[in-house]
Amino acid sequence: MAQKKIHCDCLDTIKPVRDTLDVINGKWKIPIIISVGVGNERFTDIQESIPGITPKVLAKELKDLEQHKLLKRIIIDDYPIKISYKLEPYADTLTPLIYAMKDWGINHKRKVTE
Repeated sequence: MAQKKIHCDCLDTIKPVRDTLDVINGKWKIPIIISVGVGNERFTDIQESIPGITPKVLAKELKDLEQHKLLKRIIIDDYPIKISYKLEPYADTLTPLIYAMKDWGINHKRKVTE
């Protein structure tokens, strides 16, 4: 019986972690959220702030983030039409996770280079 409880406890953690990773997976989504969060609102500004990201990948990732309600695409009906991106308030829920990942990354780099 104890083995079954351990198994359930494990799954109770694995499933929501997997759900989280399904939303923020890959090497581009968190950098995009950070970039938009610090004020880069235009496509080219976001792209220039993230070394190595291609326009095609950026466009795909922006759509994914918008579908997950983390980002809002704003169309300014002007000539020419302008498009900007803003974080939705819901994206703020990722802030503690981003800082925890930053701290872990700094500590991990120190650990493996000792």
